Amino acid sequence: MRNVLRPLAILLLASSPLAASTPGEIAWADWSDAAFARAKAERRLVLLDLGAVWCHWCHVMDETTYRDPGVVSLIADHFVAVRVDQDSRPDLSNRYEDYGWPATIVFDARGAELVKFAGYIPPARMAALLEALVADPTPGPSVTAESAGGRRDRKPGRKPGAGGGRRDATLPDSLRGELVSLLADRYDRDLGGWGFSKKFLDWDAVEWCMERARAGDAEAATMAKETLAASRKLIDPVWGGLYQYSDSGDWDHPHFEKLAQFQAEGMRIFAQAYALWGDPADLEAARAIRRYVSAFLKSPGGAFFVSQDADLVAGEHAGEYYALDDAGRRSRGIPRVDEHLYARENGWMVQGLVALYAGSGDAAVLDEALAAGRWIAANRGLPGGGFRHDARDYAGPYLGDSVSAGRAFLALYAATGDRAWLERAKAAADFVGRTFRVPSADGGDGLVSAAAASRVAPPMPQRDDNVAAARFANLLFRYTGRPADRKLAERAMRYLAEPDVARRFTTASVLLADAELSSEPEHLTVVGRRSDARSLELLAAALSDPTAYKRVELWDRAEGLLPNSDVDFPDLERPAAFACNGTRCSLPAFTAAELKQRVEKLRKPAS
Repeated sequence: MRNVLRPLAILLLASSPLAASTPGEIAWADWSDAAFARAKAERRLVLLDLGAVWCHWCHVMDETTYRDPGVVSLIADHFVAVRVDQDSRPDLSNRYEDYGWPATIVFDARGAELVKFAGYIPPARMAALLEALVADPTPGPSVTAESAGGRRDRKPGRKPGAGGGRRDATLPDSLRGELVSLLADRYDRDLGGWGFSKKFLDWDAVEWCMERARAGDAEAATMAKETLAASRKLIDPVWGGLYQYSDSGDWDHPHFEKLAQFQAEGMRIFAQAYALWGDPADLEAARAIRRYVSAFLKSPGGAFFVSQDADLVAGEHAGEYYALDDAGRRSRGIPRVDEHLYARENGWMVQGLVALYAGSGDAAVLDEALAAGRWIAANRGLPGGGFRHDARDYAGPYLGDSVSAGRAFLALYAATGDRAWLERAKAAADFVGRTFRVPSADGGDGLVSAAAASRVAPPMPQRDDNVAAARFANLLFRYTGRPADRKLAERAMRYLAEPDVARRFTTASVLLADAELSSEPEHLTVVGRRSDARSLELLAAALSDPTAYKRVELWDRAEGLLPNSDVDFPDLERPAAFACNGTRCSLPAFTAAELKQRVEKLRKPAS
C-alpha cells in the first residue's frame, strides 16, 4: 500500500479496464481468474506486469523491453500477458509491494508463483528469463525467499504462540525493545533519515521520534529534526509538492513523481513538527505541499487525484525539465496527472489537511478537508458503512479505503465537533469488523486487505493496513467507549505483534500502534454551544496541541451527552475547555493561552 521502499519506477496503464491496450504488439489482458483459465486451456504461463502510472522505469520498460521483437514473440507464443496499475488494485499492490514497480511475476496456470522480479528488466535479460521459464516452469528462489517476512507473513488463521494460544494485543517488552533498537540502528546519522540507498520522508519514524521527543528523549528529537530538515530538499522549489524519494544515497537526486500519499503525510508530519517546535521552515514546508496539491491534484468536485507522473515524455528522465522555472516548465507542457479518485487517497488527504489546519489555523485548509470528506461520503460509500476504492472496484472492497475514510471522518469530528462525522467513522469501523476478518474457522488475527476471494490471489493480511486499522479503531474506542472498537484494534494489533511482521522496516508504525493501544490519549474537551464563536476558538486551540494522539471534542449540551461520557464536565456560563489525562483533569480554560497552560501543567507529575 505504502510506496516508500519500492525500487519505484514505471508507467502502467491507468486502470484495469485499460489493460487490454496494446503497446507494441502485446495484447495485455486484465488480472482475473479468466486469464488463468485461458492459460490452462492453451498450456501457457501467466506474466503479470504490475506497476504505477507515475513511474519512470515502467515507461522505459514499455518503450524497450515490451517492444523488443524477441520478447514480444516469446510472450505471444507462451504466455498470457496481464497488466495492472497497482494504484487501482490495492490487493495486488499490497501483495507485491516489496518487489517494486515495475514488478514482474510469472505464474503457472494454477496460479502458483514461479518467479518474481523487481524493477526494470532490459530486453535481452527478459528474453533469457522467459526462455528459461518455458524450458523449466518450476518455482525459482525468488518465490521461496518470500515466505520469511514477505507479503505472506503467515497463513491466514494461524494462531500465534505455543499451543495456539492468544497473546495480549500489545508487544512483549523484549520485542518492543528490539524494535526501538532497530529503529535507531537503521538511522543514517550522517545524512538523516532511515535507509541509506534511497532517501525519503519516513513519516511514521518521524512521528514516533516526535512523540518520544515530547516526552524528553533528546536523541529522538535530533533524529526527527535532522530528517525533517533533510526532507525539505524533496519539496519542489517551483510548484511545491513532495517528491517521492532521492536515490544515490543522498537527498540531492530526487525522482520527480508526486504521489497523493506523500503529499498528505508530508503536510501532516511537517505541520505536527511546527506545532511541537515552532520552526517556521516546517510550516512553510507543509504549506508548500498544500499549494501544490490545491493547484495540481484537486479535482473540480473537491476530491483529490492520485499522482503526477515523474516524466514529461514517457521514458525520458526529467531532471532538466524540473530545473526550469514555472514559465519554462509550462512552455514545454505539464506531466500527466492520474485523475482517478480513490477513497483511500482522499482519506489520507483529509487527514493531512486537518493536521495543517491544526498547525496553521487557516480556515481555508479546513474547508478543503471538509469538501473532500463530503465527496468521499457522497461518492464512494457502500451499503453498511464501508467504501469503494474507485467508481467501480475489480476485487474490492479493500480494507484501506474504509479505514482511511474512517480516520478522515474522525479527524473532521475533532476539528468541527460535528457528530455526523463521528457517526460515519463508527459505521466505517463496523463495516471493517464485519468484512475483513481473516477467513478461517477461528477468525485468526489481523484483517485482510481485500474482501473478494480469488483463486489466484486469496485475501491476506498486510502490515500497513493493519497498523492503520489498529490506530483508527483504538482512537475511535476512546471517543465511543464501544467494546467492539477496542476488539477490532486488538485483532489488528495481534497480527502486528508477530515478530516477523513487527521487524519489517522501519518498525516505527508498529511502535506507534502499540504505544497508542497501551495508553490513554490526551483528552481535550470544549464545553459550549457549537454556534458560539468562543467555543470554536477553544476547539481550534485544543486541536493545535502538538501531540498527535489526542481526543478532542466539543460538548454542546443541547446535543445530549458525549458518545463516551467518561468525564462529567461542569456547565459554566461561558464556553470553557478542559484537559484530562488518565487520572486527572484541569481547571477550566477560557482562552487559548489558558488552555495551553492547563495542558502543560497537566503533563507534569502530580505533586
